[in-house]
Amino acid sequence: MSDENKPLDDAKESAKEFAEEAKETAREFTDSARETFQSTDNKKILAGILAILLGTFGVHKFILGYNKEGFIMLAIALVGFLTTCLVIGAFILWIPGIIGLIEGIIYLTKSDEEFYNTYQAGKKPWF
Repeated sequence: MSDENKPLDDAKESAKEFAEEAKETAREFTDSARETFQSTDNKKILAGILAILLGTFGVHKFILGYNKEGFIMLAIALVGFLTTCLVIGAFILWIPGIIGLIEGIIYLTKSDEEFYNTYQAGKKPWF
């Protein structure tokens, strides 16, 4: 009888080991992601790249903790999308897009110390 249950016991043991390894991997990923997002050096790079790629939606503002400014850019983008059937919507979409592009370039060209003092410690919300 125990020989019949041996494959089942082995499978259960393998499943337990796999679950533990998956939990450990998820824990390591969470810790490294938390460290990345809390690091000032990585916030500069992350905010700069997101400003260039998704600046229209104000994602970079949320990364830096500027929620009010992020919602302003997101609202302008939504108004632009909703009015694209009218010609004016396309022009409205350009506003946050250009702001995001300019801010992304500024973020990436500043030194780490300058970026930290200006945008994280000094809390300068625009440009």
